[in-house]
Amino acid sequence: MPKQRNTALETLLIEFGYTHEQLADEVNRIALDEFGTSANCTDRHVRRWIAGEVRWPWSRYLRPLQEIFGRAPEVMGFVPRSNVRNTVTAALSAPAVEHHAVQRRTFIAGALITVLGTDEAPQRGRLGMADVDRIQGTVTRLDAHFNRLGGGALVEVATDYLARLQRALDHCTFGERVERALMRAVADVAACAGWSAHDCGEYAKAAQFRNEALQAALLARDPVAVTRAWSDLAAQAEHAGRAVEAARINKAALSERHLRTQPLISALLHARLADCLAQIDDRSGMGRQLAAAERAYDRADPEGAPSWLAFLTPAELSGLGAIAHQSAGQYARAETQTVQALDLLNSRFTRNRAYYTVLLAELQLTQGDIEKAAATVADVPASDVASSRITARLDRVAKAAQP
Repeated sequence: MPKQRNTALETLLIEFGYTHEQLADEVNRIALDEFGTSANCTDRHVRRWIAGEVRWPWSRYLRPLQEIFGRAPEVMGFVPRSNVRNTVTAALSAPAVEHHAVQRRTFIAGALITVLGTDEAPQRGRLGMADVDRIQGTVTRLDAHFNRLGGGALVEVATDYLARLQRALDHCTFGERVERALMRAVADVAACAGWSAHDCGEYAKAAQFRNEALQAALLARDPVAVTRAWSDLAAQAEHAGRAVEAARINKAALSERHLRTQPLISALLHARLADCLAQIDDRSGMGRQLAAAERAYDRADPEGAPSWLAFLTPAELSGLGAIAHQSAGQYARAETQTVQALDLLNSRFTRNRAYYTVLLAELQLTQGDIEKAAATVADVPASDVASSRITARLDRVAKAAQP
């Protein structure tokens, strides 16, 4: 059989931030922990797996790889020999995966800190706007990573960077303009940490970060940052089943005068308010808010948007409309809009593609089309995202779609 490059494993290395040497070291560490002896894995082994020279590694390598990436061997791109197709997968018990989950996320976070540059925050001396620009560049990279892959290890990375910025506020000197910019950066990082924690199902931690973001935004006296914080708190209330409270917060945010010059944020608030109204059976109100979101988006200039709003594209607007129609019980309309969202979605938004593909399968199941839902589930790029919330929904719909 000719060699075929293992692009799935190669993608996982990029996603989790491993070099060939780092992955080999982690395989050896887990093997030593589980088996009492190192697997003697080297970067040469990793290169051979990626090149397709080794289609199915020995179990002393495969079991640690499963624990590192949390994927089945086939999902990692390995091709089983007929006599071992089920043995290794069965041997990896759930408690073993759970045992190493925290260690794995911490290891990935350490690599991400270097990749995203969050370890370069200033800690002493006088700060100027050049320092603020470098900090804003790091915030942009944090937002881009979340939009591409989701939460996962980004929770630890954002938490660490938040602590570094707060130490800079405590120990550095600066003028009022720089101080306000630093507080705005703290609000942005806390908001990113909040969504990352939410994506991992850590809702209490997400609430803590979002309150911190609101406090920092108020201290920065930045109306856009304040509106973002209120919007995130509304999303939190909605997720907790408090749709009336969420609608109230969204309406209050939309009443702010500065939003007249912020149509992109207005579009997001209108779309989220539409879902809240759908949940409380106000379908006419839902329709008005979705129309308002479209009008606001038509006035917006996405090119000049802050990095945290990069996800709000025509595809996302269609997806938010699908979510509202789902809440209103209009499943056929929701399915149509979800398909449209997936057609429009840019390839860089891997997390959102997984999210809306799972949503499409859920809508198909709700309408009784089990075969179509099963086919949709098979297309979910679950191995490419770091969102336990999405993968949990995927697991549920996959089980429900089984014949």
